[in-house]
Amino acid sequence: MKKLVILTGAGISAESGISTFRDAGGLWEKYPVQQVASHDGWLADPELVNRFYNERRRQLFDVKPNRAHELVARLERHFDVAVVTQNVDNLHERAGSTRVVHLHGELMKVTSSRNPDDPDCIETLTRDNFEVQPGQRAKDGSLLRPYIVFFQEAVPMIETAAMLASQADIFVIIGTSLNVYPAAGLVHYVRPGTPIYLIDPNEVDAHMPGVNYIRKKASDGMEELTRLLLGKPEDNE
Repeated sequence: MKKLVILTGAGISAESGISTFRDAGGLWEKYPVQQVASHDGWLADPELVNRFYNERRRQLFDVKPNRAHELVARLERHFDVAVVTQNVDNLHERAGSTRVVHLHGELMKVTSSRNPDDPDCIETLTRDNFEVQPGQRAKDGSLLRPYIVFFQEAVPMIETAAMLASQADIFVIIGTSLNVYPAAGLVHYVRPGTPIYLIDPNEVDAHMPGVNYIRKKASDGMEELTRLLLGKPEDNE
């Protein structure tokens, strides 16, 4: 079975109603990035950062996976699929994808502020218990923080993602500007001659020759890609 690796960004979740950070009207216009998504911001005001992510979780309950998420999941019927996502939502999993690598962390998880990657301290929140309270502690006694890779922090899953990209028989990019590194550099790990498809309604430069551009939003683009890969549309079951 061919290995299909799909890199997704904010554009795939935007159709579900999740605000993007960089587009007009995005979250960066409401919250300065350094305050809520940087290591310095966390150190300066952990309560503000936790409140911000509490609100992001509350919004996540009001949205659901869209057609693009569903089509990505259904490609597992035909390919060995790995999803590498820059998104922190859980819409890929909710749509049925079984192998998802989160480069920038997971919104529904919290962890130790002393050692964020300590598996003993990573907790999964639920709909009934999703808010981190001021002063709430992790198992190691440090403040609980979002299981999010802040700016100024290393991306622990990038090596796994690079390995997957290097093994891909087909590489697909959906809804990302390819401006955020190190994720944007994954395309350079793809073996020469491997088919690359890029789905985005906006003009995106993949910085590589031979990329097949599908200038559509995520759902429409995934419909087209599915027809290209399978020779037929996927069913609506």
